[in-house]
Amino acid sequence: MSCMFIKYFLLLSLPIFLYATNSIKSTYYVDSEYVMLRDVIPQADSTVTLFKIKEHRHSKKISSKEFVKILDRLGFKDYSYKGKFVRFIKKSPIETSKIMNALKEYYEQMYETIDIRNIEVQPREYMRTLPKEYTIKIKDRDYLQKSGTISIRTSKNKKYFFNYSIDALIDIHVSRKKIKKGSELSNINTSVKKVVLDRFKSKPLQLLEAQKYQAKHHIAKESLITHRDIQELRLIRRDQNVNITLLSERMNITFSAQSLQSGKLNDIIKVQKSNGKILKVRVTGKNRAEMQ
Repeated sequence: MSCMFIKYFLLLSLPIFLYATNSIKSTYYVDSEYVMLRDVIPQADSTVTLFKIKEHRHSKKISSKEFVKILDRLGFKDYSYKGKFVRFIKKSPIETSKIMNALKEYYEQMYETIDIRNIEVQPREYMRTLPKEYTIKIKDRDYLQKSGTISIRTSKNKKYFFNYSIDALIDIHVSRKKIKKGSELSNINTSVKKVVLDRFKSKPLQLLEAQKYQAKHHIAKESLITHRDIQELRLIRRDQNVNITLLSERMNITFSAQSLQSGKLNDIIKVQKSNGKILKVRVTGKNRAEMQ
């Protein structure tokens, strides 16, 4: 028997509980009053019923500790949990496309490159219908995570809350090596990676323009680069020699001067010529500027 066949046989022989390596969620949405095992573990037996939601009720709550014991008895061991309870909520028969479109537009505005594959929206409580008119409220920093809570407000000032999750891919920049404070960011010391949107403390750097950014502090190798880590690149630093260009209709004149200020692209700074005269110039590149 070949080694390859033995490995394949062992994989097929693994106990089903080895699949159970995830943490249980605090809320699950189900299609009917019957809570099925597959609602929690999609690869599980589709015929196993866990609970039935009582008549005239739309949800069921059970302690997380007890629910983990139920999964353990079914062969799904080592499941962990955070909250004290798990809720099973029957899906509401409402049309949420308006809310989903608002979320899609919001995330596309916040990320220069994003590939949204799926969006799910469910009310936190069972709803038979949606109000005819309402406004949608999305929190300012919700784009930093793949899931959250949004609300709608009716003309009568009544609020309804919805849980949502978004499955999307985004481009990020990662440091190829250690980047020192003040160093220019470029394709030499960073690389682009495509990742699943999960949770960020700050917005990741997505588009990297030439001569645009420098490191705000030391950045370790293979680190995610966010907007907290960068600042606009200082193309001219104080007390450096700067090449100044004077453009006219008949000729171009170039001379050197000493910068009296640091400057970013298009900044107006002061420089001093060798004769002591002080001029105002516009920053055009690395140690380059034009007369104003």
